[in-house]
Amino acid sequence: MFTKKASLLAIGTVAVLALAGCSTGSLSSGGGDADSTAAATDSAVTVGTVGVQGDIQDISNFCGDKDITVALADGFGGNSWRKITRAIFEEEAAKCPNITKVLYTDAQGDTQKAISDINSLVAQGVDVIVTFVDGGEALLPTIQKATEAGVKVVPYVGSPGGTPGVDYVDFVSEDINTYGKNLAEWTIEKMGGTGNLVMLGGIAGNSYSQAVYDGVLEAVKANPGITLLNEDGPVATDWEPGKTQQVVAGLITKYGDINGIVADYGGGSVGGIRAFEAAGKPLPVWSANDSNEFACLWYQYKDAQPTYQIATESSRNWVVAAALHKGLAAANGLPNDEPSTYNLEIIEDSTDPNLQPKCEADLPPDAILSSGLSVDSLKQLFQ
Repeated sequence: MFTKKASLLAIGTVAVLALAGCSTGSLSSGGGDADSTAAATDSAVTVGTVGVQGDIQDISNFCGDKDITVALADGFGGNSWRKITRAIFEEEAAKCPNITKVLYTDAQGDTQKAISDINSLVAQGVDVIVTFVDGGEALLPTIQKATEAGVKVVPYVGSPGGTPGVDYVDFVSEDINTYGKNLAEWTIEKMGGTGNLVMLGGIAGNSYSQAVYDGVLEAVKANPGITLLNEDGPVATDWEPGKTQQVVAGLITKYGDINGIVADYGGGSVGGIRAFEAAGKPLPVWSANDSNEFACLWYQYKDAQPTYQIATESSRNWVVAAALHKGLAAANGLPNDEPSTYNLEIIEDSTDPNLQPKCEADLPPDAILSSGLSVDSLKQLFQ
């Protein structure tokens, strides 16, 4: 068990209001009315604290006794990261015998469908909704209405804005801005502090990629020798390897030399690597979150391209479990002091003998080794 890195900052509405501007994911200070406040904070779920993965507790502390229906409302479910995260959610929910139904919706990247999905889940009497909000603040009014209806909503990774503890139970994620900044700093260092850098995001307009980009921008501003080619925001790849290959091929054609890439999805980055190979261009320094194939490709090309280096942070699929815990605690009136924000560190670094990339040949290319799923579960998921 790791030691918690930050003390608990707040319990209840008063502290939540004080913390409204301190959460990650571009949360605003806007909030709901008194009824929604009561609905979101009628249990001792601590909001706004910072910690590490080891601070996540056993779900048995939050199951309660009454029959409960839970749902994972995905803004987009079409890539391996989302499939693994769904599997973690379902495995975690199965540990509570009183969770009688586990529902899942996939909005397929369509904000209007995401709104409709949440409204439908509320109408079905779901007690807890955990949701990746790809549509950003456009989903906030719908989430506020769900909270007013008594549903315990916990967004994770993709923020809807608003105020945690008021408009919904809490927002659970890694420190997104720091994630982008850390990877960018590593990438820039390995670039020698000069050259052209690109930041690859996911679906156009999603709040998560924008927060990563903001962190990258901080690192770029501190390094005048670096040119960020996509200065208007993250490059949209839809978090799909095929789309990433097409997009990166276009960037190579447009800019010629690209010396470094920071991506918010390692699984999609493999398509970008193929684009460089197809163009006959040297592979750049590349950082992302971990993916089995992303690591394996480094081993494939490292001898022929010794300047090609990679680093990753955890893909942190496991945060969905913490989000479910908070929703259950709120639904059952139980205390929960697990972190809202998780600090991540570089876990793979091809330049560090102690952090060499992990390629597992007996696992599928799409496997994420830091996800929290067992090897057997990963094999079964991708068979």
